[in-house]
Amino acid sequence: MNDKIVINSSLRTVEWKDNKVIMIEQTKLPNELVFVEYDDFNQVANAIKTLIVRGAPAIGVSGAFGLGLAVLQSKAQTKDQLLSDLEYAKNILFATRPTAVNLGWGLKKIMNVAKTGNSIEEIKELVISTAKKMADEDIEINKLMGKNGAPLFDDNDTIMTHCNAGALATVAYGTALGVIRATRESGKNVKVIATETRPIQQGSRLTAFELKHDGFDVSLVPDTAVGYSMSNGLVNKVVVGADRIVKTGHVFNKIGTYQVATMAKQHGIPFYVAAPLSTIDMETKAEDVIIEMRKGSEVTGIGENKTAPDDINVINPAFDMTPPELISGIITEKGVATAPFEESIEKLFK
Repeated sequence: MNDKIVINSSLRTVEWKDNKVIMIEQTKLPNELVFVEYDDFNQVANAIKTLIVRGAPAIGVSGAFGLGLAVLQSKAQTKDQLLSDLEYAKNILFATRPTAVNLGWGLKKIMNVAKTGNSIEEIKELVISTAKKMADEDIEINKLMGKNGAPLFDDNDTIMTHCNAGALATVAYGTALGVIRATRESGKNVKVIATETRPIQQGSRLTAFELKHDGFDVSLVPDTAVGYSMSNGLVNKVVVGADRIVKTGHVFNKIGTYQVATMAKQHGIPFYVAAPLSTIDMETKAEDVIIEMRKGSEVTGIGENKTAPDDINVINPAFDMTPPELISGIITEKGVATAPFEESIEKLFK
C-alpha cells in the first residue's frame, strides 16, 4: 500500500486507476488530504472496516472495486474457480459493516454480472467495467438527487446537517451535501450548521472540511447544541443522509440523527433525508436491521488522550433509527417521497 499526499484535488473519494483502487484516507482529515492505493481486496475490506472510507454510497462502490481487485488477484484456471474466489472475497467484504445497505447492494450487483461471463477474461472485464460504471453513476445519481432536493430549500436558509453525507461519503458530490450544493448552484444563498457528530467527529473532521474546501459559509456546533441552535432560530431546515431506509420510511443513519429529528419536530423545522434508491431496503423490517456496535475506545478517549476512567462500560452504537413521523421528505434521484412513505417509496421504484 502506498500513501501519497496530494493537496490540490477535487474531492473524488474513491476511484479505479491502473488496476488499483485509490481512496482518500478519511481518518487523516482534516489535518492532511492523503490518498491511499490498494491492489488487494483485503486492504479494501480493512479500509471499510477501519473507516478509511465511509458513507453508504462510497462503501457500496468500494465493495464493487474490491471485487474488481479480487478478479485480478485470482489465479483461477476455470470460470467456476474464479466465481468461487469472488464469492470468498464478497463474504470478507460484506462482513465489514452490517448496517449500511449499499455495501450488500454493490457486491450483489457485481456477483450477478460476474455470473453472466462465459470465460475468465470476460468475467474480469465485466466486473471491472461494471464497478467503474457504478462509480460514475453514483455521481450522476447524486446530481439528480440534488436537483430534486434544491426546490425544498429557500434563499438565505441556514441548513443543519449531521454526520457527513457529502462528497466524502459518496464517490463525489454527495447526498445531503449534494442537495445543499445543488441549492447553491440554483442561485440561492445558503449557510450550513454542521454538528460535530461524536464520537468519531465526521461532522467536524469531514463535513466542515469539505464545505470550507468548497467555499460554503459553515458553522460547527457541538452535538449538545442542536436544541439551542433550533430554539434560537438559527436553523431553517435539516437535511441528513442515510445508511439504510426500509420501505416503511424508517431511516437508519449515524447515531444522533434521531435526536436531531426529534428536536426539529419540536421546533417545527422541516427534516429531510437524502439518499439514493440503492439505500432503500424493500425486504427488511425496521426491527430486524442490525445496528453496528463499535469499540468502546472511540468514546473513552480522543486519539491517545483518555477522557474516561479505566474499565468503564461503554455503549457505542454507530447508528440509530428515525421513525417516519419525524421525516418531512426522503429525497432520491427519482423524486421526493413524503408520507405515507410506504406508498410513495413504492412509487419511486416503479
